[in-house]
Amino acid sequence: MDETEWIHRHPKAEDLRVGLISWAGTYLTFEACKNTVTATAKSLGRRQTWEILVSNEHETQAVVRLKSVQGLYLLCECDGTVCYGRPRTSHHGCFLLRFHRNSKWTLQCLISGRYLESNGKDVFCTSHVLSAYHMWTPRPALHVHVILYSPIHRCYARADPTMGRIWVDAAVPCLEECGFLLHFRDGCYHLETSTHHFLSHVDRLFSQPSSQTAFHMQVQPGGLVALCDGEGGMLYPQGTHLLLGMGCNPMRGEEWFILQHCPTWVSLRSKTGRFISVIYDGEVRAASERLNPMSLFQFECDSESPTVQLRSANGYYLSQRRHRAVMADGHPLESDTFFRMHWNCGRIILQSCRGRFLGIAPNSLLMANSILPGPNEEFGILFANRSFLVLRGRYGYVGSSSGHDLIQCNQDQPDCIHLLPCRPGIYHFQAQGGSFWSITSFGTFRPWGKFALNFCIELQGSNLLTVLAPNGFYMRADQSGTLLADSEDITRECIWEF
Repeated sequence: MDETEWIHRHPKAEDLRVGLISWAGTYLTFEACKNTVTATAKSLGRRQTWEILVSNEHETQAVVRLKSVQGLYLLCECDGTVCYGRPRTSHHGCFLLRFHRNSKWTLQCLISGRYLESNGKDVFCTSHVLSAYHMWTPRPALHVHVILYSPIHRCYARADPTMGRIWVDAAVPCLEECGFLLHFRDGCYHLETSTHHFLSHVDRLFSQPSSQTAFHMQVQPGGLVALCDGEGGMLYPQGTHLLLGMGCNPMRGEEWFILQHCPTWVSLRSKTGRFISVIYDGEVRAASERLNPMSLFQFECDSESPTVQLRSANGYYLSQRRHRAVMADGHPLESDTFFRMHWNCGRIILQSCRGRFLGIAPNSLLMANSILPGPNEEFGILFANRSFLVLRGRYGYVGSSSGHDLIQCNQDQPDCIHLLPCRPGIYHFQAQGGSFWSITSFGTFRPWGKFALNFCIELQGSNLLTVLAPNGFYMRADQSGTLLADSEDITRECIWEF
């Protein structure tokens, strides 16, 4: 069957959340135990994350409400105090959000006309006269591993390490080169490619972050962002080949990109080692000995459900059809495109909605034949669009800290964990300096081991996973900030966003 046009998915709600940074460099914070709102936190966490709900938008301004991840709203009272709760009237908790040229936001209470401000500690709403104290810097709160989609050109940004350039020409974001790490340092953003080079102001990639790789970011609700140099230059696709570079004359909003969490693309291998691939007319076979674009599948999974959908690069979903054949011709809402996941030591077993398990028939076709799963129904699964992981848990990112010799799980800036595939589902974890992760007798980790250890990865959602450590326990985030592997069961502290 013919390929369908790749349809860009709208950002998820969690991709649209932001942190708001005051003039003093502190974050607007939801204080659950004090029934108040402050601006004392120095880093972005769950209590500093807000969802911007837009009721009316027009170019440089919008009417919005700010909703915390706990489900309560930012409220401005008549006496100028700021708290959280549920709106009592249609305009209670509404703010006029204005976008300023310096990438800042101001929030003006719709009822009183006063501006939201902070003294670096407390938050209040008492002044009608706009000043620098009312400026807030929005910081996207989504995971740092992102993709950039141009709604004007309907393509994704793609790094080209051989030429040291970034192009906006990828129709499907299935390549590792479409993923970027978005670092926030000293009020500026640095965009790092999958080969760990940095986008710069001079249309080439740098090996290290510097003032030439630092960008200001304009943020609008809906996941729209634009990168600029702070001196009038904007980053946008240019020329017939859509080279991403600095300029002063973007046309038709070319400078705006939709910022989204980098999706998960995987490959599946049968017990014979052949890749599951989409062939002619949507047939799915274990036929290819080499990885090719039609062997890649986007892994789409709701963390609240044990089912997964596999979206092929042809734009269609795997679906069980007549005679138990599995075809790549499904649409997103079809029940036959949902498969129940089972895991066995890093290998995935897929069960159709009709109860039978997927396996490889003698003619190499992918079929839903078996009532009970065996080795023929187990598939090796490998990441196809990432050679490293950036893990974020309940308390922050996994990374090293100058004040600790153990790997921490509460960092604002993450470390990359380079993945060395050992066998399907099993990886060696390599630190940034080339050494391996080691584990202590207490279930803690150090990043300077000499020998490679086996870590088992199992996917729990579209961008969620668990890690079974070499000691046989699940890796989890501890409130103390130390990364531990001591959990026999999968708890919410064991779930990692990647």
